[in-house]
Amino acid sequence: MLFLSGFMSCKKELKTNAKSTVNKAYDNYYTIAEKHMSNQKFDSAFYYFNKSKSVCDVNTDLNRIIYSLLRMAYIQQIEGDYSSSETTATEVVSYFQHHTNAAYKCSAYNILGINYENLYDYNNAILYFNLAYKHAESELQKAILKNNLAVVYMDKHDYKKAITILIPLSLGKKEVSDTEHYARVLDNLGYCYFKTDNPNALSYLNESLSMQKQVDNKFGMITSYNHLSEFYQKSNRYRAIDYAQLAYKKASEINSIDDRIASLALLIQASTGTESKKYSLKHLQISDSIKKVRQKAKNNFAKIKYDSKIEKEENLNLKTQKIEDTLQLEKQKNKNLVLYFIVGFGFTITSFIYYYLVAKNEREKIKSSYTTEIRIAKKLHDELANDVYQTMAFAETQDLSTADNKELLLNNLDTIYSRTRNISRENSAIETGNLFIPNLKEMMSGFNTNSINILINGLDTINWATVEENKKITVYRVLQELLVNMKKHSKCSLVVLTFKNIKNKLHLDYSDNGVGVVFDEINLKNGLQNVENRILAIKGTITFDTKSNKGFKTNIIFPI
Repeated sequence: MLFLSGFMSCKKELKTNAKSTVNKAYDNYYTIAEKHMSNQKFDSAFYYFNKSKSVCDVNTDLNRIIYSLLRMAYIQQIEGDYSSSETTATEVVSYFQHHTNAAYKCSAYNILGINYENLYDYNNAILYFNLAYKHAESELQKAILKNNLAVVYMDKHDYKKAITILIPLSLGKKEVSDTEHYARVLDNLGYCYFKTDNPNALSYLNESLSMQKQVDNKFGMITSYNHLSEFYQKSNRYRAIDYAQLAYKKASEINSIDDRIASLALLIQASTGTESKKYSLKHLQISDSIKKVRQKAKNNFAKIKYDSKIEKEENLNLKTQKIEDTLQLEKQKNKNLVLYFIVGFGFTITSFIYYYLVAKNEREKIKSSYTTEIRIAKKLHDELANDVYQTMAFAETQDLSTADNKELLLNNLDTIYSRTRNISRENSAIETGNLFIPNLKEMMSGFNTNSINILINGLDTINWATVEENKKITVYRVLQELLVNMKKHSKCSLVVLTFKNIKNKLHLDYSDNGVGVVFDEINLKNGLQNVENRILAIKGTITFDTKSNKGFKTNIIFPI
């Protein structure tokens, strides 16, 4: 079980200056935000923490800015928007070169560790939990971070490594007097023992559950119930069902959707016949619901940030405009009619050009949005809808009491989830800053399978910091198009991508050992026309070298 706290209760921001108007505004927003936070009204809390940040000056109120950002990142995290939480926490880290508060560093790194854990980036999760540990100020914080680190190894199925971390924590009860934390440690250790066939597993799981009940830790009880259900899956199916039902009931009481899904998965495994089918349908319904809820929360957070940015820019523009108007009036007093005419004419021409460019840009945005919507709709219809229908038909017609059918159903559900996640990633905004290369590698690695191996050469030799944003986006989308085309049509087992900087020109070579295509067949249908259009748009060149049954190659060159 992972501990989701950002340690924010351990340190509060500096006292406000009663003479400062900015700080008074911050205090008002901060008080309202914390009130909403305690009432679990996370949208409202996020809004007011963002307002409290917006009224601060980075030169005098850095502590307050960091505190507000940490609370915003924490809210995004508990709402399941891990990518946005990562972005917000990374903004906090960018201030650390001017800030030495260990509590804030510990909190930011812990949030990043949890985000990467939930995004399945276990290496980065381990890195940031270790960084947080270096800045922990109490033995309890250190113990919690060690427990979080053990959970990462549990998710990597390295239970022996997790046990080596958890055993010292289980022996440190007197040093760290916190029942909830100690119960988490015992539960995680019991689960690791269960996975490694250690006979002490059950006693640890039961002791943890008893302690969770003692302190009325509902989240802890849910995790204990789920682990005990998994423990009894093979030896006592009825007890497994009982514990999973207890977990589902408790998760429903506190509206923990992730825990409800986990409990339903265990009920599907332990049940048979119509009961298993009932839980499978419920699992599908809740999974669909949580995607909608989290997307709505993500959109709300993004809108709050965007509206705040626009408001700040409008206020700045208003002040600037007032200054310009004053200067203009003073100048106009000393100018003659000819100068009035010149200024008026120039203003008219400038306004015309400005509004023309704005209108043109809006038309392009609408066209781009429409194209994206069509592409997403087609993917949902062609890929996801058919999979959901087939899975529902399978659940209705097959005997789910057999292990093979259960396994097949779960595999189908996992496939649906993966495809949904991929569609979201394919159409999300592209980070062009420090995270461009990690995100690009993650995208390309997503096409690696047991049957397809992707080799990448020279990517890190390019100085991407000097490459324009639109060209980074083009590289990302072009590689995505090529790899999608490969996965659909090439039937290859090996893909090689090579990056070179030759005389300030980026050379990108793609080749695979698939079936290839006849050159006349390269058209809009397989997406390669999109690749060519993108490269031409950045004044680059692209050549295709392909023959039927002899693989597919393309060479892309553009100035950087």
